[in-house]
Amino acid sequence: MYRDAMKTYEQVEKTTVSGRETEARVLTKAAQKLKDCQNNWNDHDRDEKLDSALRFNQRIWSIFQGELAKEENPLPKQLKQDLLNLSAFIDRRIFETMAYPEPGKLNAIININRNIAAGLSGSLQP
Repeated sequence: MYRDAMKTYEQVEKTTVSGRETEARVLTKAAQKLKDCQNNWNDHDRDEKLDSALRFNQRIWSIFQGELAKEENPLPKQLKQDLLNLSAFIDRRIFETMAYPEPGKLNAIININRNIAAGLSGSLQP
């Protein structure tokens, strides 16, 4: 019974949640995965969790890059360029962290994800 209710809720959520809300949730989840790695840096399974979290972030930002590069993307040209530059920075940081893992290297990605998620959800204060 619980599974049926949960499945119904998830289906309704998929049809009612806006693209901005979805993007904010995904970025928040990505930031949390990295933060969990950072908080549990000395765990025996850190490398596996870190790899998973970094790859999750990489997939998200690759999707953003693809969407930003589309001609029909309605965002202003300068904003698209700024976001593409930011995504290039994220890519570099992800690869750098994969090659030379350090918990402090995750801060920039975590903060960027959280700030963009806050902006998308309208919770960023001026």
